[in-house]
Amino acid sequence: MSQWEKLTKMPSAFTQQLHDLYEKEALPMDVRHYLSAWIESQPWQRAAADYDLALVLFQGLLENLDIQYSRFLQEESFLMQHNIRRYKQNFQRYQEDPCILAGNICWFLEKEKAILQTADLAEQVQSLQVEQGGFVSSTQQDLDRRTASLKNEVQCMEHTVACLEEQQDEFDFKYQTYCMEAVASKAEKDKFQILINKVNECRQNTLVGLNKLLTNAKALTTLVKKELAQWQRRQQKACLGAPDSVCLDQLEKWFTCVAECLFQVRGFLCKLEELVGKVTYENDPVKAQKPLLQGKTEEILTDLLMSSLVVEVQPSMPQGKGPLVLRTGLQFSVKTRLLVKFPELNRSMKVVTSMDCEAPQIKGYRHFNLLGTVTKALTMAESQSGGMAAEFRHLHSPPPQTLKEQKSGGGGKGANDLSLSVTEELHIIYFDTLFELKGVAVKLQASSLPVVIISNSSQQQSAWASVLWFNTLSLDTKDILFFANPPAATWQQFGQMLSWQFVSAAQRGLNDDQLEMIAQKLFDKQESYDVCSVPWAKFSKEKSPDTFWVWFDGIVVMVKSYLEDLWRDGLIMGFVSKGKERTLLKKKQGGTFLIRFSESVVGGVTFSWVETITGDPKVKTIQPFTKSDLSQIPFHEIIRNFLILEDENVPENPLLYLYPDTPRDQAFGKYYADKTGNDSPYLKYIKTRLVFVSKGNTLEAVPLMLTDVPHDQHPQPMNGEGGGAAGASGDCLETHLDLHVDPVLDPMLYDSAANSGEDVMYSSSPFVDSEPLDASLLAPAL
Repeated sequence: MSQWEKLTKMPSAFTQQLHDLYEKEALPMDVRHYLSAWIESQPWQRAAADYDLALVLFQGLLENLDIQYSRFLQEESFLMQHNIRRYKQNFQRYQEDPCILAGNICWFLEKEKAILQTADLAEQVQSLQVEQGGFVSSTQQDLDRRTASLKNEVQCMEHTVACLEEQQDEFDFKYQTYCMEAVASKAEKDKFQILINKVNECRQNTLVGLNKLLTNAKALTTLVKKELAQWQRRQQKACLGAPDSVCLDQLEKWFTCVAECLFQVRGFLCKLEELVGKVTYENDPVKAQKPLLQGKTEEILTDLLMSSLVVEVQPSMPQGKGPLVLRTGLQFSVKTRLLVKFPELNRSMKVVTSMDCEAPQIKGYRHFNLLGTVTKALTMAESQSGGMAAEFRHLHSPPPQTLKEQKSGGGGKGANDLSLSVTEELHIIYFDTLFELKGVAVKLQASSLPVVIISNSSQQQSAWASVLWFNTLSLDTKDILFFANPPAATWQQFGQMLSWQFVSAAQRGLNDDQLEMIAQKLFDKQESYDVCSVPWAKFSKEKSPDTFWVWFDGIVVMVKSYLEDLWRDGLIMGFVSKGKERTLLKKKQGGTFLIRFSESVVGGVTFSWVETITGDPKVKTIQPFTKSDLSQIPFHEIIRNFLILEDENVPENPLLYLYPDTPRDQAFGKYYADKTGNDSPYLKYIKTRLVFVSKGNTLEAVPLMLTDVPHDQHPQPMNGEGGGAAGASGDCLETHLDLHVDPVLDPMLYDSAANSGEDVMYSSSPFVDSEPLDASLLAPAL
């Protein structure tokens, strides 16, 4: 398929670009259409530099026009006969220099290719998005279309200015020749008047085109800045764990395109000034309109450039919970990026950092300086995509003793006028640079999102709570006094923010049922939580153990550290109340279990199962495991090796089906290190087993070390300090006591230990809410 055929079959959104390209008479669209095959087969680029070849092609063009004229004559198409005759007459002006004609046709063919490439790229992007099940927003599609259209307008304007210069040079040459003659006839004067009228008309058209181009550039700049604001909001949410894209490549493409077009417009205006210097006349439109167009161009370009410096990566420490929490004396990194990509500016623009330039001068508010390398050059080497970036890797704030000297006024924590705590005090880092290119100089500034600066790791949890609250609720990224009167969060905002914490920790957020349990914990049971709101004090400021955030963050940390895979795969129900847990399990077959987070133990996880041996189903729950347990034994191994040993019965694992009905080993099998529990590397390494012993109405934990002993010695239950009684700390692997095993009481356990040489440790974790048991129960859980 020829290039012209492809152009005529483009989507309507790109057909307009083709019509705009052929608005001028340099190459009429009729000629391009009827001679398309011949035109595309000729070496126009070589002819533009070869006079003899250009002359041959020029003669060939005229011959083909004669053929088309004869064809329309036979078809009695009077209008096309007229048009072809007129086109041939217009082409006669290239007889003296056919290279200009060859260059013009070559230019048109290249612009056609650019339009086709843009259309093909848009089609590929749309196809890719359909394959991936995604979509490109209508705003992005509109921006792509507008930037492509603006580039096309600039290219057409380039050709228009070139034609104006050619026409003016022709007039100037003939006019100078005319002035050298002593006498000129009236006919010659009329001829020159026609020429100058054409120059004037061409100047008028050029100015109209420039004005239209600037109007479109201003509208596009407004759209690009709106998209930048949307990106900044996405970045705020991404800092909290939201899975939003914060890639800047598309924005950089739009910013750079508009900036390049505006710099080209400045070049066109300079060319017009040059032409006016050569030829001018009374009521010259360029003299009257150029200053206005120049001012409009500078205004739009400055507006665009002042938004082009952004913080691509917000301040963060390697040791922190997340970005925007900094600690005095410790290094942090931050990265800036210039969205206007001009390779000639590589390494020439210096970015300088500072802090608290606009900090309030109120009593007790701390003021910081930055230490380390505070000046860096924007360079393409700092960005994987080749953008203009500057990454600061070794910035840090002074230590606390320096901060005390920098305080404004007296008083310490809690003594300032606003009664802000250290973790509610917000600070901003600023980045300044100077953009200088082709006579344009603009000062640029970007600022980070507000950061919280702490002096002790114990403040980190509260500081992260402040970061979450601010970036969830505030759209004003410079509101450093936000916590003087912090707003409440709606349940929708609050629930979404909590879900992002799990997305960030383990790539899986909270579902509606899990959020409902949290809502019940906060508001008690209601018909609808949409009208509920959470105040800042209830979220983080109430004293422990009532602080919601301490409880919730403990769970997030535990999941990220020990349960990430299980949570990501949806094996942990997590947030479910005890009441709902019983309702769910009692409807299921015996041995069905679920895993949930403790409502009372910070950072605790437990499992409950249902027994249906006789009578009504009974739900049993184990005391929560904490990080001290999970740091030694993976949770899936605890589930896998958990056993109930009843007197005179074979030991068995009561955990058979993960709720609702997935067999245990099918659910957790892929995490097992081997196929059999007895050969587990965790058992070989730790050489312990968790055993739960029934005592009265509860299952008391008794840690036991196995040794070869006479058969007449019996194990003694643990009491006091040595025993770690039920309901103790819950750190089930921290206490143990060397005891003997009675082979009569537990011959199976004794034989197993004697043959393997392993130790067995009883856990200090009792059953909770369990029914009285008649027989002695032993439950080795590993």
